[in-house]
Amino acid sequence: MEQHFHGFRLSNLSGTMKANIKSLLLSDVKGGSASGWRQDGLFNFCYSLLFRAGYLTLFDSADNVTSIYKEFRKFDKLLSKLVRGSLKKGETHTVNSSRKRLWELLSADWLSRASGSISWQQSYNRFLEKEGVDMEMQRRASLLQLWTTQCNNGPAAFWLLGFLLTHPEAMEALKSEIRQFNLQDPAVRHRTSGSPDSRRTPVFDSILSETLRLTAAVLISRVVVGDKVLRMASGQQYKLRRGDKVILFPFLSPQMDPEIHLEPQSFKYDRFLNIDMSMKDTFYKNEGRLKYYTMPWGAGRHACVGKEFAVATIKQFVFFVLTHFDLETCDPQAKLPPVNPSRYGLGMLQPEGELQVRYRLKRSQPET
Repeated sequence: MEQHFHGFRLSNLSGTMKANIKSLLLSDVKGGSASGWRQDGLFNFCYSLLFRAGYLTLFDSADNVTSIYKEFRKFDKLLSKLVRGSLKKGETHTVNSSRKRLWELLSADWLSRASGSISWQQSYNRFLEKEGVDMEMQRRASLLQLWTTQCNNGPAAFWLLGFLLTHPEAMEALKSEIRQFNLQDPAVRHRTSGSPDSRRTPVFDSILSETLRLTAAVLISRVVVGDKVLRMASGQQYKLRRGDKVILFPFLSPQMDPEIHLEPQSFKYDRFLNIDMSMKDTFYKNEGRLKYYTMPWGAGRHACVGKEFAVATIKQFVFFVLTHFDLETCDPQAKLPPVNPSRYGLGMLQPEGELQVRYRLKRSQPET
């Protein structure tokens, strides 16, 4: 994984993802009046676009992308019940059917590829072959990687855009920063490459950090490799034995700890900004400075390998939407839907319901 998500390969992946986001967004609005309004649920808009762009980027195939997305959504909607063993009879049939269909679609895609392909997915399958993994398990591993790589970016983009649409001061602060991109450097005045992946964007970064603090709810599991005593900040101690399993839930602490983050339930776009507009990274608990004050990506050696790629993807998507489209809620008084409580522990939270939006291409488009 690391060889693909670092260095020049990461740069290549991000460039391909950027091109796919642009191509899909523009192609989706073609047909009919280019300047006409289109309506959609914001969650569907974000998830569908980023899933398809991500699949085209990492799995390097356009043949089955629409079918795969439809089956994936059926599977993903019932995943929390599958994990908790609470599927009803009809739901069990749906999950098994979608899972089997996804195995078929995924294997059909990478088996039909030319042997010279060097896509991320092809490289992963070659790795499995070298490890002696049989074909059946390769299919299962492909679905695991599909879910791991595509399940979080869409929901994260939904929450970020949703917070912007329902917090005008945050939207104006971000648009003001975006307007400064081309003003600060005349050399990039006529290039959309002056996008956030190549610029200093403290407001954008703060909004993303705050979004993830509020909506990233992953469980972090570890296996104890040697007997030890775990000492907590409160003074409490736990004796851990070799082989014990420890599960952390950073969503509760540090992310929603009121001693660390004032009014933790509230969205504050500038929570991670200092007065001088530098990124704020000093947070305290019990008068001690914290090394980890938000943990949407895990931490330490086992932090998410694809973090940089995911951050670049989310920022590219939001940047392109805000610079190329007029986007607004259908109801000016609309609020974000509540969280689907069954998604706690499975990564990015998903909404219980939709936020209806309308969008259209801006009359004046940035030059490319």
